[in-house]
Amino acid sequence: MRPVDVNDENGNSFEVVDILLTGSLHAKCVEWDNLIFDDDCMVDGFVKCEKWIRSDIVDSKEVKTTSWFKRFIGREQKPEVTWPFPFVEDFFILTIRAGVDGYHVIAGGRHVTSFPYRMGFALEDATGLVIKGDLDVHSVYATALPSSHPSFSPQRVLDMSGKWKVRPLPKTPIHLFIGVLSATNHFAERMAIRKTWMQSSAIKSSDVVARFFVALNPRKEVNAIMKKEAEFFGDIVVLPFMDRYELVVLKTLAICEFGVQNVTAAYVMKCDDDTFVRVDTVLKEIEGISHRRSLYMGNLNLLHRPLRRGKWAVTYEEWPEEVYPPYANGPGYIISSDIANFIVSQHASQSLRLFKMEDVSMGMWVEQFNSSTPVQYSHNWKFCQYGCMENYYTAHYQSPRQMICLWDKLGRGHAHCCNFR
Repeated sequence: MRPVDVNDENGNSFEVVDILLTGSLHAKCVEWDNLIFDDDCMVDGFVKCEKWIRSDIVDSKEVKTTSWFKRFIGREQKPEVTWPFPFVEDFFILTIRAGVDGYHVIAGGRHVTSFPYRMGFALEDATGLVIKGDLDVHSVYATALPSSHPSFSPQRVLDMSGKWKVRPLPKTPIHLFIGVLSATNHFAERMAIRKTWMQSSAIKSSDVVARFFVALNPRKEVNAIMKKEAEFFGDIVVLPFMDRYELVVLKTLAICEFGVQNVTAAYVMKCDDDTFVRVDTVLKEIEGISHRRSLYMGNLNLLHRPLRRGKWAVTYEEWPEEVYPPYANGPGYIISSDIANFIVSQHASQSLRLFKMEDVSMGMWVEQFNSSTPVQYSHNWKFCQYGCMENYYTAHYQSPRQMICLWDKLGRGHAHCCNFR
């Protein structure tokens, strides 16, 4: 069996590791027995299935199961069976479709399974398609390889209801300002946040204010839709530059400016649009720190070294030092207003050093401030960098559907994760 690499006209490719598709048709999904199909069991409206069982073996002792989900995504595991998955015999068409929330597999016109993307997976970062196993591939046909984020479907995801509009900015001081870094075409992510943690009591009472920070997209039609979204909901700050990784640090700078100039916030928080924030819990964590202390709070990294090779390589010209300063992971961190004011004033005097990794930049700025004013560095793993953990403060890599799930669980009094692996 040979790997199959599929590329689009621009040379981009994506990777999928497939299933085995020969044998008898006597199979059923284990999860479908006595199953209540709620949102946790669905992927883009399709029923999720990750384990199959043969139904043509009489002796129950010989019934064998296997998790083909792990095979599909290419995780190594000790095989539990020696026979392939009995979906289709002879010639058939295998369709693998990438949806908003996960993959959908159709064999011979029959829906076989759907399962969510693993935490942290970005569809646009996939690099190739590989099909392997007991399967003889005669031809491969690829259509519409993703050129934009899968949530680019504004007509489907934007809920143009007045109840999701933000209140005008308060004229009195607030406790916390939250700036959310977002990409222009992340309509689904922003809508999910509006419907979930932006409905927190502290935000609705204007003790906390949250805004999205978005730069420009190369496609004019995307910018036009985003402009209408911003005008309707009133919660987007549009920045006048093209959205590129190297310029993300300018979004963080804009968050600091907004937090001390457009509102008067005691603390400023930065997070991403795939970060779910337990606002009330974050406020309690801040309140545990003396208000007379300068604060830098998050999931802190110490003595991290720059990567000098690979996709995220940092050259010596960009960062000549051997280690980074202590810095909090980018998905969610908090600074006190005196640090934010220092950053803004340093930038205004053109003496602020900028680095393409925005979280490292923040660590560098805080270290500079700390040289003259003592800063309390507050570390907590519950500002999650990779996914989610029980009783999290922030959860990262959360899809729009997972955001809704987390919010529903919080409403029932449980800070539990969704799609936790």
